[in-house]
Amino acid sequence: MIRFDDLALFVRTAALGSFSAAAREADLLPGQVSAAIQRLERELDIRLFARSTRSLRLTGEGERYLPYANDVLSTLREGRERLQPESTALEGVIQVAAPSDLGRNVLLPRLTAFRHEHPRLALRLFLSDQVANVFRDPVDVALRYGMMEDASFIALPLAPENRRVLAASPAYLERHGRPASLKDLAEHPCLLYMLNGRVYDNWVFPDVNGRRETIAVKGPLMSDDADIVRRWALEGEGIIYKSWLDVSADVLAGRLEVLLPEIPGESCALHMVCPHRKQFSPGVRLLYEWLRSGFADLIQAYSALDTKRIA
Repeated sequence: MIRFDDLALFVRTAALGSFSAAAREADLLPGQVSAAIQRLERELDIRLFARSTRSLRLTGEGERYLPYANDVLSTLREGRERLQPESTALEGVIQVAAPSDLGRNVLLPRLTAFRHEHPRLALRLFLSDQVANVFRDPVDVALRYGMMEDASFIALPLAPENRRVLAASPAYLERHGRPASLKDLAEHPCLLYMLNGRVYDNWVFPDVNGRRETIAVKGPLMSDDADIVRRWALEGEGIIYKSWLDVSADVLAGRLEVLLPEIPGESCALHMVCPHRKQFSPGVRLLYEWLRSGFADLIQAYSALDTKRIA
């Protein structure tokens, strides 16, 4: 008979990539985790992991079995939650993955406030500009920008009207002047970052005179961390083209100014993503509503900006 504890250790080992990491998380010895995996393999009569002295990876059978293991554990968790009285305070752990800039400067204070509202709930925040794999990584939900074309997971809109904006600091604009058109960007140092594994140096503007326009830009500074790029902009090092959510606080405080506001930027919709609707526990559902409300306020602030003041 399959033990649910063994199943949970299999899922965590697959996410963390080692017996030792899964053992530390579960407060066990690595040998106990290894024994649990071996028991599960005997019950299933398959090999879940390919082991060597230097690496641990899922076999093909393990890859195929992992979604079923996740579904079983999610069903058990959902059943336990549904048995609790609705008035019971939220408990448990929510693990959230988010892009670096959004996570540090927008999400962090909102998660802290949400935690204060639900003090028995634990939150774990993982920040990276690499796209989280919600099936493999140790997360419950992930926040992602862009169009959600993968039908294998659930994506709920958090800020569907969010767009990229061009922005620069007042100090930069005083030294270098403002671009009067998109073509002028070629004469300015632009701050570059990685997007989907490559340098984002072709900036897309979807509604310029009724057609899509792509502007090739360049600059001496590039980072794989979008928060670093925003900080360079604050220091007056160049022009950025980033999500409004990422730069909203800086614009509203006067640290950055929006450029060419009459030209709509590329759509940069924000979604909350998870593998399955069963992952939407009461805590996750409340977190979703909490974040959606807060992001709606920021989008409204963008719509209400006095373009004459920032142009």
